[in-house]
Amino acid sequence: MTPFVNLTDLERDALREVSNIAMARAATSLRQMVEHEVLLSVPTVDIVSQEAAAQIVGKPDNASLVAVRQDFSGVFSGRALLIFPEANSLELVRAVVGRHLPLEDIVDLEDEALAETGNIILNSWVATVSNLLRRTVKMSLPMVIRGDSLHMFKSVADQENLVLFLRIRFEISKKEIAGYVALMMDVPSIEQLRSLIADFISSVTQTHDPGPAGLGSGN
Repeated sequence: MTPFVNLTDLERDALREVSNIAMARAATSLRQMVEHEVLLSVPTVDIVSQEAAAQIVGKPDNASLVAVRQDFSGVFSGRALLIFPEANSLELVRAVVGRHLPLEDIVDLEDEALAETGNIILNSWVATVSNLLRRTVKMSLPMVIRGDSLHMFKSVADQENLVLFLRIRFEISKKEIAGYVALMMDVPSIEQLRSLIADFISSVTQTHDPGPAGLGSGN
C-alpha cells in the first residue's frame, strides 16, 4: 500500500504559490505562441496516492484521457503528466494551431500541438520549482499518451509512488479547458522536495516580517 504524506498548511501554501509563479510564466510563453490571451492558475495542491489520483481524473465523463508525459531527474525525480479529458484536447489544439484550419488538418497536428503545450507547462513548473529551490532538474522530451486513468498513473519502474497533484485552471481564447498536472514521485523524492520547500519557507520568512500576512496571503 502506498504510504500517505499529509502536507502541512504552510507546505501547501508554499507549493501553491510556487506553482502559480510557474503557471504565470507558462501562460506568458503560451500567449506568445498562440497570440491569444492565456490564463493559468493552480487553485489546489495536494499529495495523494496513485489510486486517489486515478479516481480524481477518472470521472465517468472522463473515461478517455490524453496526457503529455515527461520524466524528470535530479535532486528529486519522477514523472510529470499534464492530463486532459480527451473531449477537451481537440478544443485545446484548435486554440493552439488555429480555429480556421480544416478538422483533418487539426487532427494531424494534434499530438504535435499537445506535446508543445505540455512541454511549456511542465517544463515551466519543474524549472521554476528547481530555480526557486536552487537545484537542477533535467527533463526528458515530451510524449503524448492516451488511455484511461489507470493507464495514466501506471507505476514508474513498477514501484509505488505518491502524486503531487495540481488542479489547474486553464483558459485560452476565453475558453476554459479543465486539466491536471500530476507529478509521480517515490517517497524519498517527495521527502526531498518537502525538505527543500522547508528551506524555501525558512528563507522567505527570514527576509520578510513574519506577521499575520505570511506566505500564501497573496501580499
